[in-house]
Amino acid sequence: MSDSGTVHTPRNPDWERVVRESFARQAYMTLIGARIAALAPGRVSLELPFRDDLCQQRGFLHGGVTTAIADSAAGYAAFTLMPPKSSPLTVELKINLLAPAAGERFVATAHVLRSGRTLSIVEADVLAEAKGVRKPIARMLATLICLENTSDAPERTAV
Repeated sequence: MSDSGTVHTPRNPDWERVVRESFARQAYMTLIGARIAALAPGRVSLELPFRDDLCQQRGFLHGGVTTAIADSAAGYAAFTLMPPKSSPLTVELKINLLAPAAGERFVATAHVLRSGRTLSIVEADVLAEAKGVRKPIARMLATLICLENTSDAPERTAV
């Protein structure tokens, strides 16, 4: 990952609590067993242990799961820099699946390339780890929008 070493300053002094509480509400991340491995302003790492039920027919982690952890890492990296009472939403993403996703665990690390008032550009890499060796399996570039004055809590409506 080409992290420029940029130091980001969060606009929300309570950014860490807000991000952790939001992630805890991510039902899909809970379902697949992903967790926050590292958290800093403009940077988030998520880790996911290998599970057979998350694989495609050949035994590799499904590309949809790989994309989901990269997207969540990117969204939360952007969210760390957003103002209070805001919510991130992915508006565009491009992912390259670089190699079959084979490993004991997977780590998606995202860092903010640019955090604007409305849009954030975030890069995420997903690595597969097996026997202590990590290899890149995916790279994502995502654009997220900051929805100001929008609760990050779910809006439940009857279907």
